[in-house]
Amino acid sequence: MKLYGFFRSGTSHRLRIALNLKQQSYEHAFISLAKNQHHQAEFKQLNPQGLVPVIETEQGILTQSPAILEWLEEEYPEPALLPQNSFDKAYVRSLAAIVGCDIHPINNKRILEYLRHELQQDEIQIMAWCTKWISEGFAALETKLQADTRRTQFCFGQTVSLADVYLIPQVESAKRFNVDLAPYPIIASIYEHCMQLPAFQKASPSQQADAI
Repeated sequence: MKLYGFFRSGTSHRLRIALNLKQQSYEHAFISLAKNQHHQAEFKQLNPQGLVPVIETEQGILTQSPAILEWLEEEYPEPALLPQNSFDKAYVRSLAAIVGCDIHPINNKRILEYLRHELQQDEIQIMAWCTKWISEGFAALETKLQADTRRTQFCFGQTVSLADVYLIPQVESAKRFNVDLAPYPIIASIYEHCMQLPAFQKASPSQQADAI
């Protein structure tokens, strides 16, 4: 497999974590978002949206991290990132979706660039935008985690789940945008615990060869 991604991309980070957890080797093709390499025609032949990540497999090309993660779960079922029970499975997906649908998409590069260039927002306003949506999403997630008796040191149950795979990159992003994590002690503790695991350490943005 070949993973086209960027070290600081939260969606690329998710896939690195999942691939590491499932002990799948892959070649990393570095696409610099900082240098706008994702806009180049050669990359857009792989993904017409011009977004990372893209994964090249023996079966073909896949885009969109949620779809790729579901494919990985089906293709390489061990260790499982989703519970067996259908309700629990949907619950874990709902935790992941708070990040994947409601936090990350409105704080990624193309949105911030639109705010910066088209709407002429300054950096203070952009930081306020990021802080608002990350904090709002984290507040909801913290509340759900606090109420769930099935939570342990992970978001759900005794092992890493898809929810953790989504959460840890978003915490990294929150730290980059100087979001105060003090109001979210459960999220912070899950992050600290996951970051003790080799799969998460190896996937960390700072450990990538293209880190700048």
